[in-house]
Amino acid sequence: KEIRDFEETRMGEVEAEAQLKQDDIKAKYEALDVLYQEREAMQMELEEAMAEVEVLRTKLKDEQAAADKSQQDSITVVIMKRINTLNNKIAILENQAKFMDSTALEIYNKLVMIENKIVTLTNSYNEMSKMKSGNSINVEPQFNATKYKKHYMKSLGHFQNQEYDSAIKGFSELVTSDATNGLADNCQYWLAECYYSKKDFKRAIGEFTKVFNYAGTDKDDDAQLKLGLAYQSMGSIEKAKEEFQRLIDYFPGSEYYPKAKDALRKLSLD
Repeated sequence: KEIRDFEETRMGEVEAEAQLKQDDIKAKYEALDVLYQEREAMQMELEEAMAEVEVLRTKLKDEQAAADKSQQDSITVVIMKRINTLNNKIAILENQAKFMDSTALEIYNKLVMIENKIVTLTNSYNEMSKMKSGNSINVEPQFNATKYKKHYMKSLGHFQNQEYDSAIKGFSELVTSDATNGLADNCQYWLAECYYSKKDFKRAIGEFTKVFNYAGTDKDDDAQLKLGLAYQSMGSIEKAKEEFQRLIDYFPGSEYYPKAKDALRKLSLD
């Protein structure tokens, strides 16, 4: 009876925790939507300001060519003052945009962590339910070793043929089916590569990070390099520098070590 009471209590705790995580995910997605809407509005304002600067510069040239010397000075002062105001506004908008991109990325990374936690909680809940009902837990993987490798090669072929959606489906099935298979870390890495190739850099970062969950993987330095490149592609230069530095610090024997040092050097010069 005590064991049964404990199981029921724990199942209730798992359900409650999963619900909290779901609510957290909903709130964070709503926050992301707001950020993206504000980012779009800011981008439009930025483009309008830049367009006005170009118009004013053209107008300044025309006015200077047509006006006499006394008028030129007056016109120049007025137009240059407006251009300087717009340039300051552009600089402020660009800084705000960078901050919003960084905030959105931070929220996305937290979402990935929460979603992973929900998967773990769901699996735990399912196992408890089966134990409570007296059913044995079926741990037999969907693919045996031969089928796993065959499915892996097929998914890799889809990737090489740039059929990324088909490759994502295949690699996802393999990772979900048996995370202990010797090719599971490769599947996770190539799954991340699919999103990277689709230029979905935020999702790629989340998937590349999961590669480090596989003990003994030989794809860790590959994933570390791609984290830096993904952040760089998104314009998150400071984060990119951090990831390249991490490769230098933790993978000094990697074949990508020179590439990371060169990337870090170039980013530091910008």
